[in-house]
Amino acid sequence: MVLTLAALAVVYASLTTLRQTDLKRVIAYSSVSHMGVVMLSIFSFSVIGLEGSIFLQVAHGLVSSALFIVVTLLYERHHTRIIKYYRGVTLTMPIYSMFFLFFTLGNIAVPLSANFVGEFLSLLAIFQVNPFITIVSTLGIILSAAYALFLYNRVCFGGMSVYIKHSVYSRDVTRREFLVLIPLVFLTVLLGVYPNLILEPMHASVIKSLLY
Repeated sequence: MVLTLAALAVVYASLTTLRQTDLKRVIAYSSVSHMGVVMLSIFSFSVIGLEGSIFLQVAHGLVSSALFIVVTLLYERHHTRIIKYYRGVTLTMPIYSMFFLFFTLGNIAVPLSANFVGEFLSLLAIFQVNPFITIVSTLGIILSAAYALFLYNRVCFGGMSVYIKHSVYSRDVTRREFLVLIPLVFLTVLLGVYPNLILEPMHASVIKSLLY
């Protein structure tokens, strides 16, 4: 029952995210979908599942926090979170767009990102328990790629929106903002390339938790 409810939560949250018009709501609802995968992984009751769920929570904490920061930077400049007001941000904020793209790709779990390792381990554990639930869950992951890439394409590409075209606040990231985001980029890549940095220290504790 728990696996079924969690799988439905993954798909339902992803479908709900597709309808959002607020930048922060898109990220918030995507977090609900990712936590559905975490729940599935926990209830696989396996070493791979528990390690995958913990790793995915750490990875999601890095990427989702970074996306909230990225959206907040845009809000500070133009004072709106409504997606339809934005278009062509790359023309005046290229470095910002690179950060936005990196964390968007991280959020949809592309290889070499920390989210990829967490979701791969989680889905592997779920598949060993219930292959059908795994197939349903992967639908949510496909939908997450749809809304994440749509959001990035809408905000950053195309001709500049008339609402922000003449704004004096369309400046790129400042040095302070750059120094805030770059450690999150580094950790996301580091854990994606070398996941044993987290997996090895917690391995014994995960085994003990399953035994007792």
